[in-house]
Amino acid sequence: MAAAKKTKQLAKQLFKLSVVNGQVSAEQVSGVLGWVEKTRPAQSLTLLKLYQRQIAAEIAKSEAVVTHAGPLGENVLAQVTAAMTKKYSRPVTAKAQLDSSLLAGLRVRVGNDIYESSVAGQLATLSV
Repeated sequence: MAAAKKTKQLAKQLFKLSVVNGQVSAEQVSGVLGWVEKTRPAQSLTLLKLYQRQIAAEIAKSEAVVTHAGPLGENVLAQVTAAMTKKYSRPVTAKAQLDSSLLAGLRVRVGNDIYESSVAGQLATLSV
């Protein structure tokens, strides 16, 4: 159990080393992975899984996935980018994703936050 706690602590420390100015640095991640490969700490696979999970969560915070049903203009993505960057006080980029199950409207996901303005979401709310 003590080894698992140490592995979690090491993953957290490595994650902190990988974030520069609030964003994940590719150079820092490369350096961390090189260190892990060179030193082969105890429970390397578990350490890398924990580290990867933290890095993925941090990257997701900087990306707004805009799910839409029909055509989506670049101006809409620009507006979503501007609104989310302002809301979160950090750079957020918008990425479009087509979802034919939506009737109309948008669903925006930034990290664990979901903003829904779709007809399907409104109907689901009414049916509960």
